[in-house]
Amino acid sequence: MLKTFVGTAGWVVPKMYAEAGVAGTHLEQYAAVMNGVEINSTFYKPHRAKTFERWARTTPEDFKFAVKLAKTVTHGAKLCRCGAELAAFFENVRPLGEKLGPVLVQLPPKLEFEEGVAREFLETLRELHTGAVVVEPRHGSWFAPMVERLLREFEVARAMADPPQGSALAGEPGGWTGLRYYRLHGSPRKYWSAYEDVFLRDVAKKVKAEKTAKEVWVIFDNTASNHALGNAMALRRMLGTGKKAG
Repeated sequence: MLKTFVGTAGWVVPKMYAEAGVAGTHLEQYAAVMNGVEINSTFYKPHRAKTFERWARTTPEDFKFAVKLAKTVTHGAKLCRCGAELAAFFENVRPLGEKLGPVLVQLPPKLEFEEGVAREFLETLRELHTGAVVVEPRHGSWFAPMVERLLREFEVARAMADPPQGSALAGEPGGWTGLRYYRLHGSPRKYWSAYEDVFLRDVAKKVKAEKTAKEVWVIFDNTASNHALGNAMALRRMLGTGKKAG
């Protein structure tokens, strides 16, 4: 059975939820209406174990956290000889337990695909982690049949990104088909623009038509003007999976 997770990059809760009487922390208020979230702060720094434990403990049983891989791996080491950094990252997020969702590997725009480096990176990653992984490349060299084959070999999905970066092919998900991951950054103004219903209905149609994935994630990153949560709630209603606050 297909599992669908819809959420935002981080959890920012508008005042209307407090006014509606939804109790708890911002995360608890957010989790009352969403079933997944993407943690971007793990890209910048590790967190204390008790922080992850609290987040896991105070969210519903079916709630999951996608986490962005540390920049020490993607932007510092550029995927090369980064076993120690990868091990440290996975040890850090381990307290999330069963609530750990996909690990997002967002690559620098100037990072070109090198088969040897990519293969060694994926081999090391899979030695440390057997769970869901999605890569968001932003250089055109990553959108080639050879890369698709490599990602499928290691069961790593390629994110759909809007607006696409690096190639028009970034506008559709790729790689391993067992996971589909949509990252919606806002268009036409990245991070700022709200999505119109016609765009959201198209995403909902694609999700409903999915035949091969076990999980689909849709993350709204258009948070600069607080459009992300409203768009996410609208999409959940279109999918028939929306929650009511309170």
